[in-house]
Amino acid sequence: MVNIQSPLSATFERFFNSEKSSGILILLCTLVSLAIANSPFSEPYLHFWHLQILGLSVEQWVNDGLMAIFFLFIGLELERELYSGELSDFRNALLPIFAAAGGIALPALIHFGLNMGMPTQVGMGIPMATDIAFALGVLALLGGRVPVSLKIFLTALAVMDDLGAIIVIAVFYTKSLSTAHLMAAIGVFFLMVLMNRTLRIIALLPYLIGGAIMWYMMLKSGVHATIAGVMLAFAIPYSIKQEDRESPSHKLEHLLHKPIAFFVLPIFALANTGIVIGSSWAEDLSSANSIGIVSGLVIGKPLGITLLVFIAVLLGICRLPFGMNWKHVFGAGLLGGIGFTMSIFITNLAFTGEAELINASKIAILLASVTAGSIGFLWLTLFGGNANLSSKQRDPAP
Repeated sequence: MVNIQSPLSATFERFFNSEKSSGILILLCTLVSLAIANSPFSEPYLHFWHLQILGLSVEQWVNDGLMAIFFLFIGLELERELYSGELSDFRNALLPIFAAAGGIALPALIHFGLNMGMPTQVGMGIPMATDIAFALGVLALLGGRVPVSLKIFLTALAVMDDLGAIIVIAVFYTKSLSTAHLMAAIGVFFLMVLMNRTLRIIALLPYLIGGAIMWYMMLKSGVHATIAGVMLAFAIPYSIKQEDRESPSHKLEHLLHKPIAFFVLPIFALANTGIVIGSSWAEDLSSANSIGIVSGLVIGKPLGITLLVFIAVLLGICRLPFGMNWKHVFGAGLLGGIGFTMSIFITNLAFTGEAELINASKIAILLASVTAGSIGFLWLTLFGGNANLSSKQRDPAP
């Protein structure tokens, strides 16, 4: 793999810093939501999220509407990485791709193995995801004690992880399908691609209108509406010139950055972590589903990521970036076990209408995420050195 020797770009620096702040805010919202849900105000608080507005509950507007904007942002990030970021060089992209594959497959297999043949086996997608805000937030606490290349590796890994989660949602969590609405959504997508590639329309407004129509059609199709956000991202014109501020894609990503970090994800946390911790919560943690979630995130993530990266390096397909060693890879894998946002999101899709099961799954996700984050922080605090090598010590690029 090509060595990463340059300092962080201004865009990545802004991204990393805002993710740290966002992670802190999401954590506070989670604690507030948990506190209210287990207080005398629990009933009106939980009832609020189920109020109906224009045919959808407030919770659905958050999970289907606001999260579509989040997925649009993820799509824009992925597009940038593919065209001009770390994933634009195929050799650079291979390592986080292998890592993401291991971090997706092994946790899913662990959960499936424990829940095979049971109604809860559909939850195998829950431990597959990584929460980029929290993972980078924990890494930010380590400051200069970890190499820049580890921060970039973890970011690329989390983006690829989110892409995997998006594919899983589209393929495995579509309950019913309206072909007519799905075809209409795809038709709108191709119309926007035509506007971009052939008509060379660079104004954002036509794409945003098209995206809103595509979101509605996707909502009616049965495929989760958030997928429309990713599709819209790849329809919007992107300039391959590095840091091109005139690119519609760059403008929109910059515009969405802070609203996503400081509004969308905190609101999602408030709407989805109102968990009533009942007397049987400890017993629920001993269920096959909860054990699958916890072991998938805490054990499956670091082992899967490290194993696939080791195989890729052993076969000579990739090599570790400059400044990184195997302890860093394992530490990144531990932080990959912070599932939170995406894991909760998939939980809602997997167990629709099963309130007790969703509640128990969320408790398992919170426990696993806190455990993985804490162990990852301690591991990298103890073994995350060697970040400040001089330029004379750097290996030449192959």
